[in-house]
Amino acid sequence: MEKIKKEDKNTEVLYIGTYNRMESELIPSMGINYKSLKIIGFNRKKILSNFKTLNLFLKAIKQAKKYLLEFKPDIVIGCGGYVTAPVIYAANKLGIKTFIHEQNSVVGMSNKFLSRYATKIGVSFKDTLNDFPKDKVVLTGNPCGDHATKVKGASKKEFGLSDKKKLVLIAMGSLGSRTVNDKIVSYLNDFDDAYEVLFVTGKAYYDKVKNLKTKANIKIVPYINELVRVLKITDVFVTRAGASSISEIEALKVPAIFIPSPYVPNNHQYKNASVLVQNGAGIMIEEKDLSKEKLLHEIDVLLNDKDKYNEIVKNLNKIKIDNSLDKIYEIIENLVK
Repeated sequence: MEKIKKEDKNTEVLYIGTYNRMESELIPSMGINYKSLKIIGFNRKKILSNFKTLNLFLKAIKQAKKYLLEFKPDIVIGCGGYVTAPVIYAANKLGIKTFIHEQNSVVGMSNKFLSRYATKIGVSFKDTLNDFPKDKVVLTGNPCGDHATKVKGASKKEFGLSDKKKLVLIAMGSLGSRTVNDKIVSYLNDFDDAYEVLFVTGKAYYDKVKNLKTKANIKIVPYINELVRVLKITDVFVTRAGASSISEIEALKVPAIFIPSPYVPNNHQYKNASVLVQNGAGIMIEEKDLSKEKLLHEIDVLLNDKDKYNEIVKNLNKIKIDNSLDKIYEIIENLVK
């Protein structure tokens, strides 16, 4: 939205989202017109519950059509997630041009369904091109990478860190991961004194660890606003394998140790990380295999083996996709014309 508003200040935006999640408060607080839909995702385990889901989906299409007829958009943009499906479908039936973007290496259920209704489709990973109609799909990359390069890096002093030591950043997404956090905490004081560790726990987990006695080279915080600021001063990043994180890692060329979440649909984080590992651009430890010995070993290798470190940096540079925002904006502009 920032890119579109920058190119054309007269652009009007309507954001259609969920009625009961963080976006319903966040988006209006940014001064953006917001409308909500009551809808839930399909449940692969409880098949009978999907009768309710289907009923809500049909009602959401009707409501989305009403919103679109009132707003009269030139184009509708969707970025995956179940709330996207009724909106893009409704737009298609009303003859409005649409663009959807698939962030992950595995196509989500909504985008798979919408592939026949979207006018154009952007993807972040080259392998995903084969999962969509050839006449619609374009390799755009992920705009989060473009944003990462423009953000001003944090100061190490801000977190009580030293400029003389390398930094290992550990963060399992904005909410953290209880399973991984428990393991990390059990060997926090085993990290080598030669480097520093900034451990971002997530707000929900922080109370459990805030009073822990740790060595001077270990810093624990609950949350960091715009983590990418810290990523710009990080030597090794230990993280999940969400699409946004991967695009930032590629853009900033920060060697990472991925611990993919096994609790996401289609195990897409494992497959996201696998793309980088197969290209020699990252290291992966599955959550079930995570141990003190494995994690400390991989960190030591990256920090002490310059050839290995530089090889990963070189390969990240090879696979990153620049100017994603420009590519997506050009598609949108051409569709509107």
